[in-house]
Amino acid sequence: MAVLNNNLTLKTIVVGPMAVNCYIVSDKSTKNAFIVDPGDDFGDINRYLDSNKLRPQFIIHTHGHYDHIGADSDFNLPIYIHKLDRDCLSDAQKNLSGFFGYPFKLTEKQINTLEDGSEIKFGDSVLKIIHIPGHTAGGIGILLDEALFSGDTLFAFGIGRTDFPGASGDLLISSIREKLFKLADNIVVYPGHGEPTTIGKEKEGNPFLMSP
Repeated sequence: MAVLNNNLTLKTIVVGPMAVNCYIVSDKSTKNAFIVDPGDDFGDINRYLDSNKLRPQFIIHTHGHYDHIGADSDFNLPIYIHKLDRDCLSDAQKNLSGFFGYPFKLTEKQINTLEDGSEIKFGDSVLKIIHIPGHTAGGIGILLDEALFSGDTLFAFGIGRTDFPGASGDLLISSIREKLFKLADNIVVYPGHGEPTTIGKEKEGNPFLMSP
């Protein structure tokens, strides 16, 4: 369990066969919560919510690949996703589930689209949306105080894959350098897979982002 500020705590639950980091941010005083990338294992996520008497308010996605959206159908919650990845929720080819033989299509949900600079209020805090395309066209970073949920764009000493349809290696690198690396060095990065890191560590030692 991580502490984001005086009111907010963060729980990481690793879900699904691709070991996606599903993040649950909750307010200690109100018990309200939101979920980042519930890719699978609804039972594990829901047990944590129930055992801590949390009331989830919405789901927000860093991008639209299936391993990050697969449990959406099990929650009766509004969903936030960047406008360029919205179609991933209803198109098995775009969310890649069709390639693995279990096509996923989300229907009858409240979907809210985001863009660069969008903000979502959560209690006394604000989620700030940073558009960081490259892994997908609509990939985003979610900045909350001194925490950044980076999805599959930036990992601890790694970067996201760019061999999927709609991906771009050049765009991914420029998104990280021009947007994420402009953030403060002490920002803690919570990626879509693997361990947390910081902006400062990645500036200094990420081998994919070192200047030539």
